[in-house]
Amino acid sequence: MRVTDGAGSTEETDETGETDGSNATNEASETNATNAPRATIEARDVTHGYGRERVLEDVTLSVAPGEVVALIGPSGVGKTTLLRLLALFERPDDGTVRHGGEDVWANGNGERLDHRRRVGMVFQEPNLFGASVRQNVAYGLRVRQGWPERVRHSFASILGSASTSPAVAQALEAVGLESYADRDVDSLSGGEAQRVAFARALAYDPDVLVLDEPTSELDPRNTAILEDAVRTARANGIGVALATHDMHQARRVADRVGLLLDDGIVEIDETDTIFEDPSDDRTRQFIRGDLVY
Repeated sequence: MRVTDGAGSTEETDETGETDGSNATNEASETNATNAPRATIEARDVTHGYGRERVLEDVTLSVAPGEVVALIGPSGVGKTTLLRLLALFERPDDGTVRHGGEDVWANGNGERLDHRRRVGMVFQEPNLFGASVRQNVAYGLRVRQGWPERVRHSFASILGSASTSPAVAQALEAVGLESYADRDVDSLSGGEAQRVAFARALAYDPDVLVLDEPTSELDPRNTAILEDAVRTARANGIGVALATHDMHQARRVADRVGLLLDDGIVEIDETDTIFEDPSDDRTRQFIRGDLVY
């Protein structure tokens, strides 16, 4: 398997994903809102399944600060499972998930929660709760606050004096919904609701955004807005892992693209290389639509 990292170097065996800051990484923005250095997240040699069904076996994928990695492949090969492992929602059956070089699942619950709070995930469905756009976007910030801050926010909401925080305002601006802050989410279209979900993940300034086909059910306009928001996240030094069935989308937004099949990631490389000169014939066939699964 040929693997190229974000700096353009090629290896035959190991996929590290470390970048030198060229291409997409904005070196001035490689810290998050807490001023902690942004960190690479990596699933290393992970194996995972459900019951007797093996979904992933010995798969490695990493996402460095300020790069977008697109994961392509047919349905049912484990793209969502791999993203859930990267998002620290599930513990792999074997292998490790590392954030900033630390084996996250080797830590205690408190330390693991600290790592989890630096990863945001957006699913295919927006999964909002019945409240205003602002309250939905601010939710991720609130659960990351200490109890005194949460109590103050609750009282402000009861008294009607809560205002839009700068982080929420910036996240809404990134998805073109700055004028929608006081709208109830029940009044939104499906595309607008998905943009709110993206803003909610963006608002707490994570190290990594994990996106599971976030535009699969959206019209071209909402898709374009979310793709611009992905570029904004990348420019701010946030790493992005994106699963997509849209080859054009992968080519538009990704710095690297990996093809996942039943036997793992068969190839991962810079986007232009994957689409113009892949090393594995299965990649070429999949992109052309000739690989039947």
